[in-house]
Amino acid sequence: MNTKVLPGFQELLPNEQLEFNRIKRIIEDAYLTYGYRPIETPVLERAEVLLSKSGGETEKQIYQFEKGDTKLAMRFDLTVPLARYVAQHQNDLVFPFKRYAIDKVYRGEKPQAGRFREFYQCDIDVIGRDTLPLEYDAQIPLIISEIFTNLKLDFTIRINNRKILNGFLQSLGLKDIAIILNILDGIEREGEGNIKKELIEINVDAKTIKEIFTFIQLNKLNNSKLIKALKDYEINSDMYKEGVGELSFVYKKMKEMGIKEKNCKIDLSVVRGLDYYTGTVYETTLNKYPEIGSVCSGGRYDDLASYYTSNKFPGVGISIGLTRLFDQLLRRGAIDTAIQTNTKVLVISLCDDDDYINTLLEKFQESNIAMELGVGDLKKNMTYANRLKIPYVVIIGEDEIKAKKYTIKDMDTGKQQKKTLKGILGILC
Repeated sequence: MNTKVLPGFQELLPNEQLEFNRIKRIIEDAYLTYGYRPIETPVLERAEVLLSKSGGETEKQIYQFEKGDTKLAMRFDLTVPLARYVAQHQNDLVFPFKRYAIDKVYRGEKPQAGRFREFYQCDIDVIGRDTLPLEYDAQIPLIISEIFTNLKLDFTIRINNRKILNGFLQSLGLKDIAIILNILDGIEREGEGNIKKELIEINVDAKTIKEIFTFIQLNKLNNSKLIKALKDYEINSDMYKEGVGELSFVYKKMKEMGIKEKNCKIDLSVVRGLDYYTGTVYETTLNKYPEIGSVCSGGRYDDLASYYTSNKFPGVGISIGLTRLFDQLLRRGAIDTAIQTNTKVLVISLCDDDDYINTLLEKFQESNIAMELGVGDLKKNMTYANRLKIPYVVIIGEDEIKAKKYTIKDMDTGKQQKKTLKGILGILC
């Protein structure tokens, strides 16, 4: 029997899982701190719900099957289930609806480094009813900044507005703008040369391609100069002007909220290939590991649930691909997996005085000290503590009971001493 995990699925050792869970808690704590409320949607949805917003390659990646007369599918992201959720519960929700979801999604794509068939996404979205103030577009980067600062990762939040490039491309007389934006979305991965070839293949002439890349070269300016250059650029497009105004407003609010200049870059090449983004778009990259690409992305969309309701629900949100992020950092040795257990103390009893032992255990519980009760002989328990790198061992024998003390051993230094219960708590707390 082949016991290997299926390709595209992540399975971690306990020490790796502890670090994975720690990172997940940091993300969730940040979401909670900013007032986002948790929801969970089913892994399985009616196929028609998930397929309503998909097409092309996405539809090929959705796991589908039938149970009786019902066609089912496994969710491939957390956004489409959110749209269904908002449509279904719209009369019970308080708007703006600030939700977070941290859960697994499933995609039947070819497994490779950084790509999984089952993976965690960590999403936040703010959904408005009819309208949603632009201030929320500036709050999202603040949460991104807090998360990656707490993870002690050097990062850059790259921000743009889709209306800018849309308006610019329209002013050039181009028609297949969605296709062109999808091509430009790959500029960082594929390089300018390959992108130019792809544009030529869809019959964009050399003069227009030069104008596109001249415009994108504005990226070399710092944020303030880039905003000014965009305002000064002579483009006859209301959409372009609206996009520049929105980007300028969001950037100003971001600075007012305390986001550091070194962690934020206005980047005209960020367009996000997905069609439902209509305004602000974000991508977050790690400065030490640029080859990983975006580790947190998202943006503004005008209408979340149009497939499920006639009511309008604009929103803005981001998603962190936690499984991919963890895998890439683990491969680069950037993840600390030295901690083998959360246990702080192993209690080894060499006597039958349950009352004396239970008094100690109860105090540990009251003080929230992570502990284990050793079973078996002393030597095996010490070996166990050593292998798991448990910091302390407390030994209780007849001598300890007579002296009304406990023996505590620091497993790092090897120092061993007899202490009262108060003394033991003083060391561990």
